[in-house]
Amino acid sequence: MKTTYLRLTMSAAAVAVLAACGAAPVGSVSTTGAGTVPDPIPQASPASEAGLQNWIRGFRSRAISSGVSPAVYDNAMSIARYNPEVIRLDRRQAEFNRPVWEYLDSAASDSRTTKGRGLAGTYAGLLNQIENRYGVDKYIVMAIWGMESNFGGNRGKMQIIPSLATLAYDGRRGEMFSNQLIAALKIIQAGDVNPSGMLGSWAGAMGHTQFMPTSYLAYAVDFNGDGRRDIWSDDPTDSLASTAAYLKRSGWVTGLPAVVEVRLPQGFNYGQTGRSNTKSGSAWAAQGVRAIDGRSLPSGGIIAPAGQQGPAFLVTRNFMALRAYNASDNYSLGVAMLANRISGGPGIVGSFPRAAGSLTHNQKEEVQRRLNRLGYNVGEPDGAIGENTIAGIKAFQRRIGVEPDGYANTTLLKQLQDRT
Repeated sequence: MKTTYLRLTMSAAAVAVLAACGAAPVGSVSTTGAGTVPDPIPQASPASEAGLQNWIRGFRSRAISSGVSPAVYDNAMSIARYNPEVIRLDRRQAEFNRPVWEYLDSAASDSRTTKGRGLAGTYAGLLNQIENRYGVDKYIVMAIWGMESNFGGNRGKMQIIPSLATLAYDGRRGEMFSNQLIAALKIIQAGDVNPSGMLGSWAGAMGHTQFMPTSYLAYAVDFNGDGRRDIWSDDPTDSLASTAAYLKRSGWVTGLPAVVEVRLPQGFNYGQTGRSNTKSGSAWAAQGVRAIDGRSLPSGGIIAPAGQQGPAFLVTRNFMALRAYNASDNYSLGVAMLANRISGGPGIVGSFPRAAGSLTHNQKEEVQRRLNRLGYNVGEPDGAIGENTIAGIKAFQRRIGVEPDGYANTTLLKQLQDRT
């Protein structure tokens, strides 16, 4: 589960850490994924390294009071070193924001679809067992695997303990990473992996489907019955099952599509869009909303990620379960579209306004600043067009008498510039 884009912030960041696992002999588990060489830790300044080691000594009492044994703490933290690379990545600013159509093109690309279809055949028996156990669409599980690690090809090779220790000590979100570090230590204590075999991305996401340590403690399962919840090895069994368990616990409803592409009628009021504005399928149908593929509409809300000029989607409770895994509409749409394509369905039928382009990060910040000046209070300008900004855009559009589709484009920016 990744995103700088931090995986945790787009999935269940507030998952409570389970009760401390029972202790296992330190070093009793062989390094998972033997043969994988961890990424080297760059040389840090003496001051940074000394600061981290001092912090590790001070953090020991907190970890122990949280249920980590002294022996596990001392053994695991013995490999911790200050990693300046993770700090650089944590503080990196995105150079550009991709428009939604480019994101979805990549998410459900032809190459990823082809690879996913092949692997769905290879693991058909396992996927059917997982679907039968948890009731989660096997193609959704496959799509998350593809989105998170390119079907296991990019699981990350950074040692998790040094990365989390560095971020907890010197990062922008120290408390959050402190909690992740304690969770990682509890995973080691449970005997699922040893410190050197716990590898993943720079921010602590691990395995085929990129679980943060707290999410692992809450949802990971030992599906193959070997006594370990192993998400680090080349075998994806436990990772795929754990992903299904996560979605099931997040409210997944068996047999319900996460996303249905819809055609909106002429004159549709875009002020109704938004995933939280849920209506029954029959209520939407009464307004003239129709599924592109002709199916009956389920209950849900309608989103139009590129405004009235782009395609529209009815999103259901299962879309919200995907957002629990990664709190991003684009991500959840990407998973649903990739799953549909892997299962043999089509891609998105509607057309995006590609020729018009999209706003740059700086232009999106300008939209937010100008909305704030007009009293819409959309929050600190950060270039991320979230719910507050969309609500502000809609309110502004109503005020000036244009369709309130909530979409930030060059037309909207010009309208704001003319009034501020």
